[in-house]
Amino acid sequence: MTIDILQQNKDLENYFYVRYLLKSATTVYDAAFDLAVGQSIGNPNMRSVWETPEMIAAYCAKIVQGPDLDKSEGEVEIGFPLANIDWATDGIAQLLCTIAGGQVDIDRVRGCRALRLEFSDAFIAANFHRPKFGLSGFREMTGQYDKPLFGGIIKPKTGITPANLLDMTKQLVDGGCDFIKEDEIMANPAVCSLEDRVELISKYISNTKTVYCFCINADPVHIVPRARFVAENGGRGVHINVWSGLGAYKNIRELDLPLYIHYQKSGDRIFTSKHNPFSISWQVCCQLAAWCGVDTIHAGMWGGYLSDPEDELRETLKILTDGNVTPALSCGLTADSIRPIVDKFGVDWLGNSGGGIHSHPEGSKAGAAKIRAAVDLIG
Repeated sequence: MTIDILQQNKDLENYFYVRYLLKSATTVYDAAFDLAVGQSIGNPNMRSVWETPEMIAAYCAKIVQGPDLDKSEGEVEIGFPLANIDWATDGIAQLLCTIAGGQVDIDRVRGCRALRLEFSDAFIAANFHRPKFGLSGFREMTGQYDKPLFGGIIKPKTGITPANLLDMTKQLVDGGCDFIKEDEIMANPAVCSLEDRVELISKYISNTKTVYCFCINADPVHIVPRARFVAENGGRGVHINVWSGLGAYKNIRELDLPLYIHYQKSGDRIFTSKHNPFSISWQVCCQLAAWCGVDTIHAGMWGGYLSDPEDELRETLKILTDGNVTPALSCGLTADSIRPIVDKFGVDWLGNSGGGIHSHPEGSKAGAAKIRAAVDLIG
């Protein structure tokens, strides 16, 4: 049986679309065919008696006609039937399994990078939660407008006691931080467990306008209870690293807790780097982050010890701010970083600093105040 799965036009009522950059041993069409069939109904090269024309028409992914199909490398859009996923329970895990799964095992597919996702606006509205607070809520709470927001990162990442953590937090608040996050290594160490630090820090933060995000990284069975624990004990925010799972953000948002959700990308380049033969672009992750309802996200950095290409960072910032997500820029941010970033990218971002604050010879409060002063020169 020959399968014709070409589409002339996209059908967003019945499909969602993924734009891929494909490298093929033969042609882009062959690689796209293997991907589309293999990630929807079955073996790309072998048909069975169970595969009726009606079943194929309804459940096989489709290839959108495009200019690169006869090349050995190029871009193509593939539409996956919305009906193949139970969006209420399969969630982000099954979406990723579909768009970045079995094609890595197919000989003719030599490289596959998912570049962008496309759903209809109506589908997103019906199946995803937008940020509970986002950039607009963050500005309203802190009263900071027409300038970047300013955040401090807890350093050392681990090894400090709850008392040390409280002292450091007070210095960061006194130095002018709008946002404080624990780093991704914190989670639940014996020296400063989540149970020991949440109420202590939250009681202090409750008298400020600062958003503090507790790191709650965990496996699925533990992460939702940790989010509830933070909310029940007065916390304002949670930090979840990407290795806790791209579906964790959606799960936490659906609880509708009074928490800011911070998405930490550390580790993402293992699967988002364009230098990998098989990857998902960071822009796809940011699309999902916005749809899943995160409030802040480590978007990247301009300058510093991490410096993203300008065009890629600009695209990332647009995706996030269009979704009312606060892009956080960090990895070497100092007071000297503020003006150059503003001149190039505007003011809708959160500048997070760790070493740039705590390495100040007069202490963390002075380090924070120095960056605060640079930020306040903008507005």
